[in-house]
Amino acid sequence: MGKSVYESIMTGLNEALNDAGNAKPILKRHKVTIEPVKVYEADEVKRIRKSTGMSQKIFASYMGVSGKTVEAWEAGTNHPSGAASRLLSMIEQDKEIIIKFPFVTNALAK
Repeated sequence: MGKSVYESIMTGLNEALNDAGNAKPILKRHKVTIEPVKVYEADEVKRIRKSTGMSQKIFASYMGVSGKTVEAWEAGTNHPSGAASRLLSMIEQDKEIIIKFPFVTNALAK
């Protein structure tokens, strides 16, 4: 019968610990670099929103926040953070994001 999940994990951890203590490690290592979340100022948020052609209300819906939140970002009384900042960064770098991921659609009422 094969190893239990616990035994398999413990074997891997022990191998990693032993390798970490070796002068010449043999296990592969991956260096991960994570870009810090950008802090957006009011004028930057407004510029990004305007580049999308969206109103504050529509942009807020796209971002998954309230209209008051976007108003506060653009007034400088609050700043986007976390996932909102990452999404702003993505939109800033690739304007096609809003087309590739159309979370908000504009349809004429009949």
